[in-house]
Amino acid sequence: MCFKRILFCCGLLLTNMVTAASPENATPIISGYTHSIQSSVLSQQRRYMVSLPENYHESSQAYATLYVIDSDFQFQHVAMVANNMARMGKIPPMIVVGIANQGNDDYVLQNTWSVDGEKDFGGAANYYRYIKDELVPLVDKKYRSNGNRIMSGYSLGGLFTTYTMCQNDTPFNAFFAMSPSYWVDKYSATKSIAKCIKDYQGQRPPLFLSVANEEGMGVTKLRDNLKALALNDWNWQFQHYPQENHFSTALPAMHDALTFLYDGFYQDIYQLKQHQDYQAVIASFKQRQQDYNGFRIEWLQGYKFAHYVFGTKQTDQIKQILSLVEKELPDSLVMITNYLAKGLNTTKQPQQAKDILDAVKHKGGDKIALWHHQYSLALTGLNQSALAAKHQAQAMKLARQYKLPMWQIWEMK
Repeated sequence: MCFKRILFCCGLLLTNMVTAASPENATPIISGYTHSIQSSVLSQQRRYMVSLPENYHESSQAYATLYVIDSDFQFQHVAMVANNMARMGKIPPMIVVGIANQGNDDYVLQNTWSVDGEKDFGGAANYYRYIKDELVPLVDKKYRSNGNRIMSGYSLGGLFTTYTMCQNDTPFNAFFAMSPSYWVDKYSATKSIAKCIKDYQGQRPPLFLSVANEEGMGVTKLRDNLKALALNDWNWQFQHYPQENHFSTALPAMHDALTFLYDGFYQDIYQLKQHQDYQAVIASFKQRQQDYNGFRIEWLQGYKFAHYVFGTKQTDQIKQILSLVEKELPDSLVMITNYLAKGLNTTKQPQQAKDILDAVKHKGGDKIALWHHQYSLALTGLNQSALAAKHQAQAMKLARQYKLPMWQIWEMK
């Protein structure tokens, strides 16, 4: 049991450390909030954490949700990785939900099924019911989730992640199992999971599986069993981290898991230039909508697309470009318009910038802080300084109202 207890330390043993007092007049940087739910299934109050996308309050769009087990230990780095990767355009913005455990004993109990001789095991079935029947519906009710839910876990949380994957009524449709503890129950999961995947009803969900420089976990056994299935139509990936240990592997594995799931989501300028023209670029964006979670242009892709249009000298076709975007990617119209207007303002074409901004004013543009900022720049270029000041003031008002991140606010000042 000593070896097992060492592995169980990935629970909440570090969460009781005393943090230093904040300096006077300091402003905290908040990555999320802790909430509680009274669980009828578990007959106790349970905690969960939520981190929202940076621009969540600025629109009515819905987002995928990434659930992470053992969130006292895992939530902050997962939320920050997801936030940073979305900011850099590598993945879409998402809601991160941390599923908290309540001490190490609770962590062990809830993530395991009953095993002879292991009196501390056995809560997985009820824990699954709590998540499926209580926590997921609550999150979907309180937040704008789009139905795509990712379950992620590490160590025993990774074991529970694939346990969840193999339930017939699972509400999740993608899974990250990082250094999962498949040694539980004499490695029985390495066979049962492979059988589950082989017999899976419907489309098999994406699975990211990983292991660090550690022995006895059973992960490579499962990898070999999955490889033997030779399922060419199933999207899964195995990663080995020989330079990481059981504790350090969680962060790089999460980054790689999200990269795997959203492979090709972002196209940088050199990739955009490989397309024949803007029509081919937009067609490639349209194709991305068929992938997991669909596709919607966020700030960096919008900025790069505008840079591509100007760099390839297609600016004389901006109205045709926006007409095609409205047809093929209507949810991205305002975003692309704002960044094309930015390019027009930068190249001293304020009337053209104003014209395209006017065209989307009543399509959601006037509710977006960046739209008002670009509109104010266009008006400044047209020597309408008083009206420009009003729109800039509205941009700052909306930025505060929608709780935009400071980097975006400073970009508009």
